[in-house]
Amino acid sequence: MFESSHHTLIILIIILSCVIPIAVFILTEFQAQQKRKIIDETLEKLSEESLELTPEEFMNLREQKIYGRKYEGYYSLTHNFAGIYILHNVTKDKYYVGQSKTVLNRVNMHFTGKGNGDVYFDYRSGDSFTIKMISLEKSGFSDLNSLERNAIAKYNAYYNGYNKTRGNY
Repeated sequence: MFESSHHTLIILIIILSCVIPIAVFILTEFQAQQKRKIIDETLEKLSEESLELTPEEFMNLREQKIYGRKYEGYYSLTHNFAGIYILHNVTKDKYYVGQSKTVLNRVNMHFTGKGNGDVYFDYRSGDSFTIKMISLEKSGFSDLNSLERNAIAKYNAYYNGYNKTRGNY
């Protein structure tokens, strides 16, 4: 009798030692998926609230003066901000996500040949692009690296886009 219950206990311990790690793994994966879903929903909302511009519209906006006064600064000098930008090649459905403390200046660089070379090549080849810009200040993210890294993941910009890294850590 003792030997039978001893064997049962050993079998039970073996089963639990297999089941518990699997359960922990499943729970961890579920939590990670839930977190990813919340982050993606947040980024989607931020993107929807962001003005979408073509490169041409962006260049026109950048060179405008707010009130049209002679000695007034240009929009790009007075309204620059820290955040991320999402460049979408509509023709090829590819994304590039970047970050900057001066987003307007950085976006300009991509469309004047001083940014990502692949983006510029496709733009100069006639591909259609859109631009979205998201300010860090009202994003809910604590830093630019986190905002950029999560946007790169959401838009699959590393595996199927222009980004060469998954973002800064």
